[in-house]
Amino acid sequence: MTVLNHLWSPPPKDLVLQSNGVHIWRANLNLATEQIEQLAQTLSTDEQQRADRFHFDQHRQHFIVGRGMLRTILSYYLNLEPHQLEFSYSTRGKPALVNIDSDEGLYFNLSHSNGLALYAVMPAGSIESAKENCSLGIDLEYMRPMPEAEKLAKRFFCPREYALISSLSPTLQQEAFFNGWTRKEAYLKATGDGLAGLEQVEVSLIPGEPAALLSIMGDWEAASQWSMYELIPSPSYAAALVVEGHGWQLHYFTVT
Repeated sequence: MTVLNHLWSPPPKDLVLQSNGVHIWRANLNLATEQIEQLAQTLSTDEQQRADRFHFDQHRQHFIVGRGMLRTILSYYLNLEPHQLEFSYSTRGKPALVNIDSDEGLYFNLSHSNGLALYAVMPAGSIESAKENCSLGIDLEYMRPMPEAEKLAKRFFCPREYALISSLSPTLQQEAFFNGWTRKEAYLKATGDGLAGLEQVEVSLIPGEPAALLSIMGDWEAASQWSMYELIPSPSYAAALVVEGHGWQLHYFTVT
């Protein structure tokens, strides 16, 4: 399913997350020093230590804003202040809330690239069969010039995807490559287990065609259990969302 001209708007005052809803948030990571300092106050000790390990100021600031925005967004749905949220992490680094009652829980995922961040949030009770916080994944990439797109596709994509990319013009090759990369990464982030590699997840990637998960390790039936969405948060960016199940209602917000 492709989302082509959706509108991103500030959240309503009476923000409600329905059982079949997925909220997508877009945030600018390039903020004024005062705003960065305010968000830094919401971080946990381990997050502050992680921020301090970045060598470049911009990377450190983007981490602070990205994590501070995550806390801010999640606090909209919970009866807690941003600094009160506590996270645990999977072996692959995927965060999950730990100090929330199960009936108030949230599934969430985030991604950032070149000063922009995307967050996906849904109610934890929406998917009974899902593993802990493994029901959705989101990925975002800035579409920088990629002259080696065809070579990378040969290395990381499946043969059929590589053949498709090879048949395109250089401009379309790059767009198709980023389509494929973000859609594969979104699925791998949704599962969180690393059982399949990029080349084992087959997706649609031709520009203009609907986003779709075609097969997982050659199994089309397994792929049919997931929904895939193309997201367009800003020009020159590619993004994708993958959610277990079907019938989701997506809503798009901008952090204010």
